[in-house]
Amino acid sequence: MNRTEKAQTVADLHERFKQATVALLASSSGLSVGKMQQLRRAIKQAGGEYKVAKNTFVRRAVKDTAYGRLDDLLRGPTGLVFGYSDPVAVAKVLVRFAEESNDALRIKGGALEGQPMQAEQVKALASMPPIEVLRARVVSVAKAPGARVVAALQHPGSRIAGAIAALVKKKEEEAAATAPAAQ
Repeated sequence: MNRTEKAQTVADLHERFKQATVALLASSSGLSVGKMQQLRRAIKQAGGEYKVAKNTFVRRAVKDTAYGRLDDLLRGPTGLVFGYSDPVAVAKVLVRFAEESNDALRIKGGALEGQPMQAEQVKALASMPPIEVLRARVVSVAKAPGARVVAALQHPGSRIAGAIAALVKKKEEEAAATAPAAQ
């Protein structure tokens, strides 16, 4: 690999780090070629990609990105998992494969939006609900105060009307009870 190819590889990795919402690192020593292809396909379907690069290139590529702190995890053979749209989906795929591979795939850690994560935190990220569910929860929470205001506005009116109806009924009963006694 000549100098321009190396520079191009670093530039390509740098661009991936700039675009990624999550970058995860894993060691895939001992994973068969067929399993690696399955992992790559599954990650691609989840909106990410799996890349293997020399640690030296990765160290250069993470400079001036939010993922600069990944440098500490770059020891030994390392695969890079980039997630571009849904970080939870990519983490779920990686964690599932790590559990199925019997230590042939080992998660080293990663970073979410530039914040470093240990392997346990990657597993916690993978246990979160999908992004669509989280968005729906946010929308329902945002709508809840409005629904409460509408309910509060409707309920006092019905309570007042109910109280007036009860008062009218009570007065009618009192008038009916006192009317025969007066005659």
